[in-house]
Amino acid sequence: MANNSAAANGDHQVTKKPPPTPSPLRFSKFFQPNMRILVTGGAGFIGSHLVDKLMENEKNEVIVADNFFTGSKDNLKKWIGHPRFELIRHDVTEPLLVEVDQIYHLACPASPIFYKYNPVKTIKTNVIGTLNMLGLAKRVGARILLTSTSEVYGDPLVHPQPESYWGNVNPIGVRSCYDEGKRVAETLMFDYHRQHGIEIRIARIFNTYGPRMNIDDGRVVSNFIAQALRDEPLTVQLPGTQTRSFCYVSDMVDGLIRLMEGEHTGPINIGNPGEFTMLELAETVKELINPNVEIKKVENTPDDPRQRKPDITKAKELLGWEPKIRLRDGLPLMEEDFRLRLGVAKKK
Repeated sequence: MANNSAAANGDHQVTKKPPPTPSPLRFSKFFQPNMRILVTGGAGFIGSHLVDKLMENEKNEVIVADNFFTGSKDNLKKWIGHPRFELIRHDVTEPLLVEVDQIYHLACPASPIFYKYNPVKTIKTNVIGTLNMLGLAKRVGARILLTSTSEVYGDPLVHPQPESYWGNVNPIGVRSCYDEGKRVAETLMFDYHRQHGIEIRIARIFNTYGPRMNIDDGRVVSNFIAQALRDEPLTVQLPGTQTRSFCYVSDMVDGLIRLMEGEHTGPINIGNPGEFTMLELAETVKELINPNVEIKKVENTPDDPRQRKPDITKAKELLGWEPKIRLRDGLPLMEEDFRLRLGVAKKK
């Protein structure tokens, strides 16, 4: 029975078909032996940090496809014009024709404000975007990594959440365009893997924070830091005891690259298992950034999970990965970035 449940959770897949062979162009004299890597959503918060890391390797040529719906060209300005870098304004809901060896598929609005503002766009990006990227991977024989999300676990009844947990998601709630969109994206990944032999990798990423987050994107860490810098009250959604785990962006990028380079399809949780209540997070931000602000409780959004914490046993065992940066060390790095962008000087 154990084997059946493992198989049901995407483990030990036996692929009947061999992976598609790369396009003959891949071996033509026009192509250098570099690794060509596509990053969708590469102008976004996590995507741009991933691009920075990939560009450190001189063997990598990086192509970013982004529609700038939530991403920004500013996040990539140091690479624009670099001979190993290319930026394409492209929406993944349209097919893309490029020759690549690897695809990191990150494109999708990932903050509640954006996906409630345009839920149809969000689910289209998740479903049609993933179909298009899988079609590309199939045509050119590329390996593809999907950044899925801890939201696939919904409001979990199991704590912490292992990859084998199927989740508890409201399919018709205001957040479901994102949650169910990512669940469908995971399904598509495994269907292409089983039917067409595509090499896939799935990362379920938990709350991530760091420089370049959108300042007003409604995510809790960016909210609190922006509020503290603007001398506004920190708005904690009721009851304040709901928990989240926060992973610093450099740890997250390291985990994604290890998953792509490794031999395991996943899904694998990538996140920091340090768990904080929203009140604890607010107190920490207050202490580190602005001891004078007050903390104010406000109404909650529907379907807000009560608790969220990754079980990262698989990431440790299969990828040799675990997060290094504690929340208390990561927040000041993000504060510095927000100060610059908001034009708020440090108080003497």
